[in-house]
Amino acid sequence: MPVYQQEQLLGLDDIQRVQQPAIHPGQSIQQRFEAFHALNPWVLRHLEALTQDCVAKGFRRVGIGMLFELLRWRYGEATHGDAFRLNNNFRSRYVRLLIERHPEWARLFETRALRAA
Repeated sequence: MPVYQQEQLLGLDDIQRVQQPAIHPGQSIQQRFEAFHALNPWVLRHLEALTQDCVAKGFRRVGIGMLFELLRWRYGEATHGDAFRLNNNFRSRYVRLLIERHPEWARLFETRALRAA
């Protein structure tokens, strides 16, 4: 049985319109990620819930790409008329946040050195 209930994960109280920060020339990916995350903290909460569900199901490895696509699909299922833009450049940053908040998950995710930009 999943750790989360679909109603909890898809609750309209928690899933909000995705807010895109203003992009300024010269901003790094990290700076853009931090601005996005500050405007959309619910994204991390949902990635945590999806990861916890994978852990409960016995997954030995979890791909952030899979989690992003699940979140996109569930978000699209819960809302109408909103273009959900979850930047793939933020995947590695979200993995690092997940591991920072849940060190026991480090074995689940593969990480590589961050590229500058």
